[in-house]
Amino acid sequence: MRIAVPDLISNSYFPIEAAVELGFFKGEGIDAELELIFPVDRAYAALRDGWVDLVGGSAHSALSAFPEWNGVKLLCAQGQGMYWFLVMRSDLSPQRNDLSIVKGRRIGAAPWVAMGLQGLLQEAGIDIEREQVRIAPVRGALATGINFGVTAAKALEEGSIDGFWANGMGTEVAVRRGIGKVVLDVRRGDGPKACFNYTFASVAATDAFIQRWPDATAAAVRAIVKTQKALRHDYTLATRVGEKLFPPSEGPLIAELVHRDLPFYDAEVSERSVAAMNDFARDIGILQGRPAYADVVATQFQPLWKA
Repeated sequence: MRIAVPDLISNSYFPIEAAVELGFFKGEGIDAELELIFPVDRAYAALRDGWVDLVGGSAHSALSAFPEWNGVKLLCAQGQGMYWFLVMRSDLSPQRNDLSIVKGRRIGAAPWVAMGLQGLLQEAGIDIEREQVRIAPVRGALATGINFGVTAAKALEEGSIDGFWANGMGTEVAVRRGIGKVVLDVRRGDGPKACFNYTFASVAATDAFIQRWPDATAAAVRAIVKTQKALRHDYTLATRVGEKLFPPSEGPLIAELVHRDLPFYDAEVSERSVAAMNDFARDIGILQGRPAYADVVATQFQPLWKA
């Protein structure tokens, strides 16, 4: 089973990475391998075109390759809530939850990830064009094999951007180096409340794959659920994965990041979260219709989320 993730050196998609590296896929009889495909729309395009079997990425981004949710289903969540952080340069004296800091600033954000920040600023009443907020990819981060969050932290240090909207690993690197401060952590209560459900880290497969390989698909969901449980029981297991997948500078950080994320490790994809995500998708223009919950989620696997 080929599994695409758009960010490897990160806690964002760690449950699916750990499921592979800690042997939970193998325990379900699946020989699985990870493939870094960045940005996330390329990962979903690879899913659509049959190059990979699963994508562990941001849920709303499936719409990049599957308009109106046609041909794809979310199997489960890796974690609950929109999981990116807004970090601004320390020398700008940013204050927690004060979004005025973005006015006239350059914010680095990956394609499709940026939509979450755009929607959040709109919800907060900030007109991006009028306030001259420039949100764009970080130079060099689109190259194959580059991790966006860590690259964004480096760009922040160099002064080529004023802030970034990215994963927890890039955030941790920037904060520990003293070059950045967290302005928004949506999952822990910052920003407009509605933004929590804009998206979440999910696992997705095509309808064709599910229909052809229902048992393997169910096994993949069980592997994710077992991984979440194992990490909740002993988050230090994350260190083994970090030592194998991450560079020496980031590997030692992952266990603490996973520890912080444990309250969000729940495989459920609720009707409420899907409805809110679709509202967000319509607001930003990537969805036109009003698909039903079962049009988005592979509901046959619901019993496995709490198994």
